[in-house]
Amino acid sequence: MTLQMRIHVPPHPFIANLLAVCRDMHTPTPVFRSAVADLGRWLAYECVRDWLPVLEVGVRTPLGLTAPARIIDASTPTALVPILRAGLALLDGVAPILPAAVVYHMGYSRDEKTLKASCYLNRLPEKLLPQTRVLVLDPMLATGGTMDATLERLVACGADLALVRVISVICAPVALQRLSARYPQLVIYSAMIDEQLDARGFIIPGLGDAGDRAFGT
Repeated sequence: MTLQMRIHVPPHPFIANLLAVCRDMHTPTPVFRSAVADLGRWLAYECVRDWLPVLEVGVRTPLGLTAPARIIDASTPTALVPILRAGLALLDGVAPILPAAVVYHMGYSRDEKTLKASCYLNRLPEKLLPQTRVLVLDPMLATGGTMDATLERLVACGADLALVRVISVICAPVALQRLSARYPQLVIYSAMIDEQLDARGFIIPGLGDAGDRAFGT
C-alpha cells in the first residue's frame, strides 16, 4: 500500500498492550473505555512531539540561576474534534494533556446498508484561525467516510490541513487510501493498521463496535 499522507504506528509496548486489551472480546466496558482513553493519551504524546510550537525562555531556579527552557506556546490555538460516540473515550485521554484546547464535537450516524455517514451534530465554529492546531479523534477508520466528511467541514471553516492530525486506534487500508487521495498532507497516528473490512463495513480482525463497547449500549 503506497500512500502520500503520513501514517505513524508507534512501536511502543504500552500501546501494543492497550490494543490487546481493547481487542479482547472479554474485556468489560469500563476497562475497555479506560484502555481507549490511555491509548489516546499515549498516541497524543507521540502525535504532538513535533506539532506544538514552543518558545525558548529562561527560568529562574531555586539557586538563583537562569536555566534555558522550552515551553509550549500557549498563545497558539488548539482544538480537539472527537467523533461521537466512540471519540469521547479518546477525548478522555487526550484532553488532560492539552487542557487549553477547545473541544468541538462532531456526530455521525451510519447507514448500515450503504455504509454512508450522515452528520447529526456539528459544533465546529464558522471560522477557525488559520494557525489553529486541530486533533481529530476517531477510534476506528473503516471506510474513511466519516473522517472525510469531518475534514471537508474543517477545510470549509478555514483549517490548514498541514496543521490537522488524526488520532485513531485501528485503521483499515481502504480508509487510508481514500484519505490519502483527498488529503495528501494529512498525518495520522494509530495503534494498528488492520487487514480489511467485512461485508458490514467493520474492520477485521478489529475490536468490534468501539462506541458500543466503550459505553455498553
